[in-house]
Amino acid sequence: MTNEERKYPGELASPRQVHELAEEYRKAASLLLQLGRPGKPLTRAPFRLSAIHAIELYLTALLLHRGHNPNQIRKMQHDLSKRTEQALEAGLRLRAKTAKHLQSLSQNREYLVTRYGPELAATASQINRLTATLEEVAVKVTVLMALSPQTPQQVATAAAGKA
Repeated sequence: MTNEERKYPGELASPRQVHELAEEYRKAASLLLQLGRPGKPLTRAPFRLSAIHAIELYLTALLLHRGHNPNQIRKMQHDLSKRTEQALEAGLRLRAKTAKHLQSLSQNREYLVTRYGPELAATASQINRLTATLEEVAVKVTVLMALSPQTPQQVATAAAGKA
């Protein structure tokens, strides 16, 4: 089987499926937050990773829902700034503080710092800010997807992008 014949994991996932996955990571983040200990930044790393990943998945679900090409979304890699910009253009309305935080998550490379930089754990964004960002993105993406079901044109556009 050649590389062209293999599908990228998640390439065929529906916006609803990606949203459901985001929900599970949000729930996991909530549980992991309880395991963190004050004064021990590394104990918050599992929460951070799950929260950041959930945010990424929520934004991805919305972009898919709005008909964005999954291959183009994947090319953004883990850049929350780019995903946020696209999601805002797709109708997501976030508080300025939340949008700024999403940009700073990318600029500060918190996804990588959380995964690989234990020496930088104390420099990451505040837990309260990350929690608030996660909750706002989760609620607003969920509402937006529920209020605006995919049109047949969006479904056709997404299907054409997969071809």
